[in-house]
Amino acid sequence: MATLCVNIDHIATLRQARREEEPDPLEAARLVEKAGAIGITVHLREDRRHIQDRDVVGLRRQVKTKLNLEMAATDAMVKFALRVKPDQVTLVPEKRQELTTEGGLSLKAAPHRFQKAIDLLQSKGIPVSLFIDPSPQVIQLSARLGASFIEIHTGGYSRAFRLKGDVKKELLAVASGARLARSLGLRVHAGHGLTYRNVMPIGGLPEIEDLNIGHNIIARASMVGLEKAVREMTALLRKAGRK
Repeated sequence: MATLCVNIDHIATLRQARREEEPDPLEAARLVEKAGAIGITVHLREDRRHIQDRDVVGLRRQVKTKLNLEMAATDAMVKFALRVKPDQVTLVPEKRQELTTEGGLSLKAAPHRFQKAIDLLQSKGIPVSLFIDPSPQVIQLSARLGASFIEIHTGGYSRAFRLKGDVKKELLAVASGARLARSLGLRVHAGHGLTYRNVMPIGGLPEIEDLNIGHNIIARASMVGLEKAVREMTALLRKAGRK
């Protein structure tokens, strides 16, 4: 059964909209863990549009489960991660103009840059995950670069589900990618665009250990409360695991 890491970036988005102190991502993390999530994910963007450095430092002190830091593979971000020492780093693509991450890493464009970041972080005991599309070539390159994990970008699946496209094809791509990754010794996570409506087929794939879900849970929490929103998602994942 896949377990749940909750991305709390959009708690900070709401706070930063008014440059106030609330809502507090640290309090959100406490409620998320109380509700049964096994990890907290935050993306420290270079433009600091939501999560701030102080949030990551505070979360490192507080989080009792797992702190997964999403970040670009830049020298400055690697230096920050080495100082804070999250439980895991996920390297993600980043464009200043994008609303959210639009696709997986282009590993083939600059493999040496990713290799350097992976080696530096993992030499200090911080396992690295690469956020990638479910392409066999990119999965194989991830293994050659020495990453501990991959996180499969589920945006294609989520988009097909939303637009009534070829959901079966996109699900098969995720499933095949997960199987290939495991055969190469990579551990597998997945995320992006997952919702209460579409999560179960992905959550039921046996090779996937963790799902990173943020926006849809925070959106639901704005209606029913954060603890209830997380409990509803973990219940769906337990149900998926029994199928």
